[in-house]
Amino acid sequence: MVNRTPNFSPQEYAERLAKTQRAMQKSGIDTLIVTDPSNMNWLSGYDGWSFYVHQCVVVPLDRAPFWFGRKMDAAGALLTVWLPDEDVVAYPEAYVQTPERHPMQVLAARLCERGLGGGTIGLEMDNYYFTAAADATLRQGLPNARFKDATGLVNWQRARKSVQELDYMRTAGQIAGAVHKRILEIAEPGVRKNVIAGEIFHSGIMGVDGKGGDYSAFMPIIAAGADASAPHLTWDENPLQRDEGIFFELGGCYRRYHCPLCRTLYLGKPSDAFLDAEKATLEGMEAGLAFAKAGNTCEDMANAYFAVLKRHGIEKDSRAGYAIGVSYPPDWGERTMSIRPGDRTVLEPGMTFHFMTGVWLETMGFEMTESIAITQTGYELLADVPRRLFVKD
Repeated sequence: MVNRTPNFSPQEYAERLAKTQRAMQKSGIDTLIVTDPSNMNWLSGYDGWSFYVHQCVVVPLDRAPFWFGRKMDAAGALLTVWLPDEDVVAYPEAYVQTPERHPMQVLAARLCERGLGGGTIGLEMDNYYFTAAADATLRQGLPNARFKDATGLVNWQRARKSVQELDYMRTAGQIAGAVHKRILEIAEPGVRKNVIAGEIFHSGIMGVDGKGGDYSAFMPIIAAGADASAPHLTWDENPLQRDEGIFFELGGCYRRYHCPLCRTLYLGKPSDAFLDAEKATLEGMEAGLAFAKAGNTCEDMANAYFAVLKRHGIEKDSRAGYAIGVSYPPDWGERTMSIRPGDRTVLEPGMTFHFMTGVWLETMGFEMTESIAITQTGYELLADVPRRLFVKD
């Protein structure tokens, strides 16, 4: 079977594997079982909507990895991974979603056949896609192995983006900008929020300049009026109202790489509360971005931002951002660094973040965020959308 054109060069995949194997060696791991689909994609190139069944990429310390998944999905693996065909290993359909047997029984047998049934095996234990039953079945099938939690091991290797990754994220940023432009064209009093959601999906997938968008790892948030006091409501079929604010939290996605971007729209004359939130957010954003350069820390950005909010009398007890990159549902974050007090991670060129400067107050919410890439001397904005409260009378 002929593979599709890979998203990255063989050299880049080789470098990713080498980085991961060095981290494994440092952690005393002989074999790593990678179940996070974002990590699977980053290591192997695999891209398919199949993470609702058990699948993984197995990374031995001293040799090339292999893909393991449902037989039905092996065809997709052959089309997308850089691995040779013999390293695409499938389990039979009889193991899919049945209480009588488990795919990890097959994986345990395949590990033993390849001489990987002993030593220390790393598992992404705090992961959306690795279940308690999978863990128990592997332990039962591999009695000679020791197990170690390797949550985040691959995620941290993804922290500094390559030139190609950054290019994909810039395209995602262009898509996010196109979506926000479309929102401003159609958002009016009386337009139902589900209609706007449909336009967000349409614009995001149509893409820009001949580059088609992907589905986002996170659903669009369209929160209006008092609903905007809650950060994670999606949308309903109610119409937008005059004299209310609406924030739109969405992200462009290209080749699985994301650029989240949030903006707020007010229909009518903005209230003092919205103008005050805009002022505080703009000042806080600038204060935080002043520390967004190599050598500073995530905490430095957070402390500068939160100090401004405090001066404006706004209390925010959630983090102010997180690392972003390649991702699959249900989250576009990398689950590593956070922009918050206490995170002393040193910023390095190529790290990418969603600076999530959203505030949710008692009767309203206001979001105006940026996705950035850290450079040696500062930062790069990954999208180009005016940073202000949008108003339509």
